[in-house]
Amino acid sequence: MMLKKATTRSIFWLFALAAAAVALALLVGRNHAMVTVFWTPYRLDLSFNFLLFLTIAVFVLLHLALRGLATLRALPEKASRWRAVQIERSIANDLLDALAQLTAGRFVRAQASAKRAAGALQANPGLALPQRGQQTVLAYGLWAEAAHALQDRSQRDFYVKLALDERWSSSAPEAQDGVVLQAIRWAIEDADAVAARAWWRQLPSRANRRIQALRLKLRLSRMDGNREEALETARLLSKHRAFSATATASLVKALVLDSVRQTNDIDGLKRLWAGLSDVDRTHPDVALAVATQAVTWLSPRPDAEHQPLAHQVAAWLLPVWGRWAQLDDVQRQRLVLVLEQAMPHLGAEWLARVEQTQQQWPQHATLHYLAGQACMQRRLWGKAYQLLSHASQSLKDPVMLRRVWCALAQLAQERGDEAAEQAAWKTAAQIA
Repeated sequence: MMLKKATTRSIFWLFALAAAAVALALLVGRNHAMVTVFWTPYRLDLSFNFLLFLTIAVFVLLHLALRGLATLRALPEKASRWRAVQIERSIANDLLDALAQLTAGRFVRAQASAKRAAGALQANPGLALPQRGQQTVLAYGLWAEAAHALQDRSQRDFYVKLALDERWSSSAPEAQDGVVLQAIRWAIEDADAVAARAWWRQLPSRANRRIQALRLKLRLSRMDGNREEALETARLLSKHRAFSATATASLVKALVLDSVRQTNDIDGLKRLWAGLSDVDRTHPDVALAVATQAVTWLSPRPDAEHQPLAHQVAAWLLPVWGRWAQLDDVQRQRLVLVLEQAMPHLGAEWLARVEQTQQQWPQHATLHYLAGQACMQRRLWGKAYQLLSHASQSLKDPVMLRRVWCALAQLAQERGDEAAEQAAWKTAAQIA
């Protein structure tokens, strides 16, 4: 299409030139007119055609002379502009080289390239560079990054201050945001939470919701122990799809479990539970961690004072108990041990629930263990002995197996069977 347009245009130009040639030939071919110029005491007779061509020639020469003069007068400006382009190109090349060397781990060379770029910018303060502010901030930022990699913190901090100079705040705000984010990361790498928080407060509000800023905030929150902020930040990162769904679930679970371990009272545990999302609450590991932490505050014997706490533990564990078939062996074991501690404070409905599940899954020795311990706590000796004897033949976990034999020893003591009691105690002692 473009070739066809160019061909058509050339044809029209040929026609125009031909028409102009014909018109000129008609005008001057048979023109015998004369032009007489009187300049006392002289008289000059000129052909009209000659005068016409002379006028055209004078006009062309005058035009070319004026163009040449204008070009000559513009030479200094062109030279200045060419010099500015060369300097700007040199600065851009130095910045690109500094970035490449920094990425390659050549930190000394990166410093040298950034130094050349910064020096060129300082040596030409009057040069009109459209990206002067951004280039200056980038040069100092790369210089500081290389100094940090070389563990030269004093030089790093010095060039960070130069990069964050107020002169560049209007022309290079994004570049300065990047330098502040770098400073936060450096403080985190130095394990200096105070400095990291100070830099975070300097980060403008326009930048603290970006994914990179949120990643740094998550690391900072975990470093200084602010688990609620870490959890909130992790959820925000999940909303921005900064992590995969699996990674997000694992991260949130780890933060929740860490928060549970750091909780020192039941009120804090309830607040933590109330702040969790519905997805977090249904996760077996989270519910088991919360319940495990809570049962440590229960008395070993039935107590009216601790009964509300026991019911709260049961409420946390009930959804997990309903998903018994989906739990793995470790989760089932943890669930059984937690319920064993809370069982003395729970009503008869939980004993019926345990027995029903045990009858539904007779192959699970942990359910025989829990049912047997529950019966023993309610002084149902015969049933407890039957269930615990069955559990002692199938259990593999040494902790639960040791508890089974200790319980069998106590049952033998209740029956007055001293030989069976001694044998049970001996077996419990031999379990590694």
